[in-house]
Amino acid sequence: MNINDIMSSDVVTLTMDDTLSTIHDLFKNANFHHLLVTENNVLYGVISDRDLFKSMSPFAGTDSELPRDAAIMNKRAHQIMTRKPVTITADSTIPDAIDLLLKHGVSCLPVVDEDNKIEGIVSWKDLIKATHQEQK
Repeated sequence: MNINDIMSSDVVTLTMDDTLSTIHDLFKNANFHHLLVTENNVLYGVISDRDLFKSMSPFAGTDSELPRDAAIMNKRAHQIMTRKPVTITADSTIPDAIDLLLKHGVSCLPVVDEDNKIEGIVSWKDLIKATHQEQK
């Protein structure tokens, strides 16, 4: 089984200039934990929900919110993204992906072609499900 058999090809992407407010709304209304930052379908970075929460003020959107807390939500994707993310190709194997996740301590791998254009994404959950299915 290869990565193209288990990857999600419906990937949600952002541009480098999208705001934290936009990113927050995307995560709030979806069932995924990673967004890919692109320009012309070329991958430039990854933002996890953890990256977002580390960047936000705990007071944003509360009665205790100060102007500086609200201003944080205007930060841009390129300010919090992981640059040069670890990637994998669609023809790679599941053990290859597991090795990359463990070696680099990441929780997802964008799937790209030779031109760094996005083809999909695979997360540690996808790999666990695939490994579990193979063992049955």
